[in-house]
Amino acid sequence: MEWLSPSCLPIVVLLMHCSLCLAVTVTTTRHKVEVREFADAELSCQFNTERENNPRIEWKKKGHDVSFVYYDGHFKGPFEGRATIQGATVTLRRVTQKDAGEYRCEISAPMDSVSLAETNITLRVLVPPHIPHCEIPSSAVTGSVVQLRCRDHQSIPPATYSWYKDKQQLHPPRNANASYLIDKHNGMLEFKAVSKDDSGQYSCLASNGVGTPKMCDGNHMSIEDVSVVAVVAAVVVCLMLVAVACGVVLLRRNGFFSRHRGRSNVNYVPPPQEPQDFKHTQSFML
Repeated sequence: MEWLSPSCLPIVVLLMHCSLCLAVTVTTTRHKVEVREFADAELSCQFNTERENNPRIEWKKKGHDVSFVYYDGHFKGPFEGRATIQGATVTLRRVTQKDAGEYRCEISAPMDSVSLAETNITLRVLVPPHIPHCEIPSSAVTGSVVQLRCRDHQSIPPATYSWYKDKQQLHPPRNANASYLIDKHNGMLEFKAVSKDDSGQYSCLASNGVGTPKMCDGNHMSIEDVSVVAVVAAVVVCLMLVAVACGVVLLRRNGFFSRHRGRSNVNYVPPPQEPQDFKHTQSFML
């Protein structure tokens, strides 16, 4: 019989020891679950124990604090009455954004040598687009920079945006010299210098691949030329105001206003006294 070398003894001892180790194991079929808002979400959890016949099952949700979802055979808090459990797999009914987050399935088996095991599952609740909020000016002057904005703050994942003019889609320009720019991520349509050809009915469409895309009502934008008469009149008025202001400053520097304030009337003659104003200065004795 061939004897094992001393260097192999630690490995044999380790293998013999591990063959006696009895541990609880926990797995899941999906670590990331994505469902649409108001649909049901299944959070799978399977476990296997070696000795324990009645393991303790707990579900927790991570947030600012860790809160119980399922404990001591009952659902807790907002999950009470709207969740079911089969084995260790939990189904949440009509999920909303408040249900999104990270969940943990914990199995405790005191009879096993390794008595605690867990698995984590992330739930993401998808929200279809809502009607976006659009900011479209009703008028602008030719040659000016104009920005049209479109935003939907509720869709998950975040929406992307398309702009339409007179019901025809405006495609993002392919060259840097284009008269407008479109950012499909933040929903901005920017004209570098609008012209009368840019007048029309504008609207914006929000989509994110979840549900039906939504479009705002839109608005008509009119581009008008600058009135030459109005510009000339404004320039004339401004020049007149500047001229008056300069004249006032010059007169003040030359002391015009101070001389007129300090001048006295040398030809002033006091009015004669009326008889009733006569006063005796001496006493008369009879």
